[in-house]
Amino acid sequence: MKDFVKVTEQDSPYRHLDKMPVGELLEHINAEDRQVPDAVAKAIPQIEKLVVAISDKMLAGGRLFYIGAGTSGRLGILDASEIPPTYGMPYGLVIGLIAGGEVAIQKAVENAEDDVDQGWKDLEKYFISDNDVVVGIAASGTTPYVIGALKHCREKGITTGSISCNPQSPVSEQADFPIEVVVGPEVVTGSTRMKSGTAQKLVLNMISTAVMIQIGRVEDNKMVNMQLSNEKIVDRGTRMVMSRLRLEDYETARQLLLKWGSVKKAIESHAQH
Repeated sequence: MKDFVKVTEQDSPYRHLDKMPVGELLEHINAEDRQVPDAVAKAIPQIEKLVVAISDKMLAGGRLFYIGAGTSGRLGILDASEIPPTYGMPYGLVIGLIAGGEVAIQKAVENAEDDVDQGWKDLEKYFISDNDVVVGIAASGTTPYVIGALKHCREKGITTGSISCNPQSPVSEQADFPIEVVVGPEVVTGSTRMKSGTAQKLVLNMISTAVMIQIGRVEDNKMVNMQLSNEKIVDRGTRMVMSRLRLEDYETARQLLLKWGSVKKAIESHAQH
């Protein structure tokens, strides 16, 4: 791994950032950020294969795990945490794990990502099996915590995927479905929370959204299973019910939604009467 060339660690193409006017600095950051979607587009064939694999496993009763360190780990946890409220999925079907545990979500935990065995130990706490899929997230593609976890998974016959930002990285070697989004050097040299982090967030959005659609949590283009956790969502759901059932009275639709707890159930119950 010492000989592996990390594009993510190469020198920034911009010099003397500390002496640069703020406007010019922001323009450079924005110019680099605009390259990210194009890099993600090139990886769509890789993303597609992983989405299909995850969808098949989840339809068969399996779970999706994201595992990473630092920014990568936090992005996985973020994506996992948004699935229950957005799609009405039970907690525990999409799970995010980070090196160093929950404290590492807000604070860096020294050397946590360097433990090659801890990732698998963290997965074992969830009684992981070959029904599940584990996606390792590592911008550098060299994080021992992630690589070790995926290596153990493959030895146990557990389906693996990876998201990295360096070509032909070590983490890809341990993934059945590797995704590599090469966004190039960062504006601040090695600061992979920038373009690399943005690329990972876009890919995670694509994976989880496409999987949820594939397993039936979206109808047409609507989040018909979302949790009614606040007034904004209740209002959104009420308007969905009004549209689908062609109801003109807002309050009638709202009470129907609140009675059944989701747009999908409200529509189905009304159709049966």
